Amino acid sequence: MNVELRHLRAFAAIGNEGTITAAAAVLRISQPALSRTLDQLESRLGTRLVERTTRSLALTEAGTRLLDHANRILNQVDDALAEVTAGPRALRVGFAWAALGRHTVPLLRGWREARPDAEVRVFRLDDPEAALRLGELDVAFVRTPLSGSGLASLDLYRERRVAAVPEDHPFALVPGVRLDDLADHPVALCATASSAGVSLWPAERRPHTFEVANTDEWLTAIATGDAVGVTTEATEHTHPHPGVRYVPITDAEPVTVRMVSPQVAAHPATRAFRDHARSLLGDA
Repeated sequence: MNVELRHLRAFAAIGNEGTITAAAAVLRISQPALSRTLDQLESRLGTRLVERTTRSLALTEAGTRLLDHANRILNQVDDALAEVTAGPRALRVGFAWAALGRHTVPLLRGWREARPDAEVRVFRLDDPEAALRLGELDVAFVRTPLSGSGLASLDLYRERRVAAVPEDHPFALVPGVRLDDLADHPVALCATASSAGVSLWPAERRPHTFEVANTDEWLTAIATGDAVGVTTEATEHTHPHPGVRYVPITDAEPVTVRMVSPQVAAHPATRAFRDHARSLLGDA
């Protein structure tokens, strides 16, 4: 097929940026040149990858399938070239919020002691699953089911759900609350903590909710009395706040914490890190 890296870079930029204009700016080439490169790629593959009109651009089914592969291949190539001069890169581990709570430091310290030759770098990302598919992470810890194929998932343990309430709220003094108790209060939902949502409540008893962009905004909304929140016990450990109290929810199903990685690992230490996590955290 004679597909070159420049073809994949052009296509990946278009798919990631969503427009020819934005992709051309990222690649620092002209829009006509980028369009010609895309045409060459589609011609050599013998299939349409992008549906274009004067007002919109969308990936075809074939284009959607290729985009994940293209991003992963390009990241692997860039990593390989960087290793020539800088040596092996660190294993990249991501999470959306709270990492693994009280287990985070023991996991990472244990890994450093067992494998001082394999550095780990940790990243907080709004969508670690997407970063895995792009090849930007090697491993991620998530609390939501996977949205597609191509990733391997390992269930590690289950966390109880807790309510986050203002320190002066009556619920701050009780040993536990029910979901129904929370339904009479506004509930703040954090965009990066998607394990909590209105589906926790029955349709006829759902609270008023509003979304905030990040953990800091979520904690502030609760501490100032604008809302209560629902999260997992890891948040209590990772994000203590002087104005917020965490109270167990007695009738909510716990949340499964999963370790996710590409089915074809891009880093040689991925499997060893999975084994380390499973050994330390399995049924924690």
